Amino acid sequence: MHENPTPNPNPNPNPNAAGPVPVTVLTGFLGAGKTTLLNRILTTAHGHRIAVIENEFGPVNIDSELLVQQSAEVVEMTNGCLCCTVRGDLARNLVELKARRDAGELAFDRIVIETTGLADPGPVIQTFFAEPELAEAYLLDAVLTVVDAVHAARQIEEHPVLLKQIGFADRLLVSKSEGVAAGALEALIDRLVRINPRAPIRELVAGELDVGFLLDIRGFNLNENLLAEDAPATPRFRAATKGGSRVFGGSAHSDEIGSLLLEHSGDVDLDRIGSFVQGLLDRHGDDLLRYKGVLAIPGQANRLVFQGVHRLAGFDYGAEWNDDARRSRIVVIGRRLREDELRAGFAECVIAA
Repeated sequence: MHENPTPNPNPNPNPNAAGPVPVTVLTGFLGAGKTTLLNRILTTAHGHRIAVIENEFGPVNIDSELLVQQSAEVVEMTNGCLCCTVRGDLARNLVELKARRDAGELAFDRIVIETTGLADPGPVIQTFFAEPELAEAYLLDAVLTVVDAVHAARQIEEHPVLLKQIGFADRLLVSKSEGVAAGALEALIDRLVRINPRAPIRELVAGELDVGFLLDIRGFNLNENLLAEDAPATPRFRAATKGGSRVFGGSAHSDEIGSLLLEHSGDVDLDRIGSFVQGLLDRHGDDLLRYKGVLAIPGQANRLVFQGVHRLAGFDYGAEWNDDARRSRIVVIGRRLREDELRAGFAECVIAA
């Protein structure tokens, strides 16, 4: 679980090279350790020039030793990175950053957005889907959520926003694990996996940082990775997934946010699956955090892939099936989902062998 830092094997030699800029959203409840993690990322030799957006009111939280010059809302750092504080509309700030980058005023090849600890990351994520200009300029890479091992059990009960932060995550990073008993840590990990079994989990250990685990995840790309085995995790975390299917109310903690896997070893009817997904969005759109699907369609040699956030979804055809076994899978992470209803609806889309 604890690995040596992994350098970026292909650092971008031109910070302002053409192509969309990857964006990482860093979230977690108050005091979890987001800024500590961010400072470690900024001081690690990985070859990236990062623009940091502090998406909250208040002073910049970056270590003072990294700061060298401040101009308006942008702070330059000794390692070539940048930092700015968003006190208004995030989309407008991103457009302005792009314009200054294009003009050669700023040099960066990726962005990390650190949200306030009380923020639902959903609106930040939706910004990149709802604004056409941003969709072309930026590539939403992943959501990283820091979870405080000491206080998370109580915070999950008292602050529903933490459940959303966990549910949206592509990576779950457990901080302060040395401050809790082994049994309590195991219980927390098991609970995190039940809420979001698709997000690999790592403990944050002082002096260690695997940058390769945090960057270039492509968690929001339309691809067929959903058909691969569960993302790598330690054996105890993998075992806790119970096959990757969330059983609502089947544990001591019946969290209102959970994950559901719908799958069939074969094809599904295109019209029926389209109606099923549209109905899912119409009835549960506000309660859907994230959903992904890879589908086998009759007469189609390529995989149909889709994913979305709340009511915003995208579809495209991916790689060919070739010799791979055709199967259809949908993973849904949301709030108060009706498992029986969703399984029955998906079953009606299945084409009998």
